[in-house]
Amino acid sequence: MGQAWGFDRYGGPEVQEFFDRPDPVPGRGEVLIRVEVAGVNPLDHLLRSGLVDGLDGGRPFPRVLGMEAAGTVLARGEDVNGLEVGDPVFGFALTGGGTYAETTVLSAPNTARIPAGVSATVAATLPVAGTTAVDVLDQLGLPAGATVLVNGVGGGVGLAVARLAIGRELRVIGTGSTAKREHAEGIGVWFIDYTAEDVAAAAQELVPGGFDGIVDLVGGTSLRTVAPLARDPRNVMAVGDASVPDLGGRFVERRVDRENLERSARLALDGVLAPVITAVHPLSEAPAALAAVENGHTSGKVVIKVA
Repeated sequence: MGQAWGFDRYGGPEVQEFFDRPDPVPGRGEVLIRVEVAGVNPLDHLLRSGLVDGLDGGRPFPRVLGMEAAGTVLARGEDVNGLEVGDPVFGFALTGGGTYAETTVLSAPNTARIPAGVSATVAATLPVAGTTAVDVLDQLGLPAGATVLVNGVGGGVGLAVARLAIGRELRVIGTGSTAKREHAEGIGVWFIDYTAEDVAAAAQELVPGGFDGIVDLVGGTSLRTVAPLARDPRNVMAVGDASVPDLGGRFVERRVDRENLERSARLALDGVLAPVITAVHPLSEAPAALAAVENGHTSGKVVIKVA
């Protein structure tokens, strides 16, 4: 038996609970891992709320929270290639296993070995933030010297996008709340505080001719405020708001396979994709870890150290 933290029905934080469960049995194309570190993401509370139930794997309640983790392979299901028992790995629990737990199952095609020199803590941040940054910037395809606006730069994905963009020699301007300024400016972002100034006016002052690319991580009204600042509307790339084609922009095409995980790990090893980890919680503090992300009060990446 191992401890896990999840939810017994769809809803708000009141449906969350700790519970004990037997080690899951890996099915076809899955690996059982001992979780060392789990990443915390906004998608976690959206799954709990039932807003994206198509990603929950159809497992019965109670369900374990969490989508990404790093740990050690304990067992393999059928048709698993390239991963062995004892391997340090990181990846996605795309079949609904959850990662806020002592053990869980990961989807083997969406899991990769952790290279020597990359810690489990860093690796646990890469499945969501790292691969999203790679996907967005690959699909924008901006040349060195171009300007990019990261709308909502302060979170784990936003800072990963900014870090990778700077590594590609792009000029990065980012929007966020006052609390997000320090970490954004610390990696070289020109920061616009949306709580203290008019975002559109401040952005136009910094880049009078318009942005070569815009990466939106906020959506809604905020997306519609910044989208006209792009020189070409096709270079407005949204990560969460699927209505962006209505503005002439594009919704990011996500690639969460092993190849993209390995690529993000190499970038982390080279220091190009260095996550800004601002909080590390034990499993017993999982409620506080998710609450901070759900309330939008945290900057950078929050992780849960399980082992």
